[in-house]
Amino acid sequence: MTMGWGLLGLIALGLQLWAIISVIGSRASTGAKVLWVLFILVLPIIGFIVWLIVGPRAER
Repeated sequence: MTMGWGLLGLIALGLQLWAIISVIGSRASTGAKVLWVLFILVLPIIGFIVWLIVGPRAER
């Protein structure tokens, strides 16, 4: 069972990193980027979900 939790933790970490990299690469102001990154780090799952719905995206 601990293997499953470890895998879920690893997936969550990967999603957080993806969100943070996307925020840093976005056109948002520096202050907004800092707030988004802090939000994602302090509230990992909730922060990721909120970022996914309304957060800034990286430029393509």
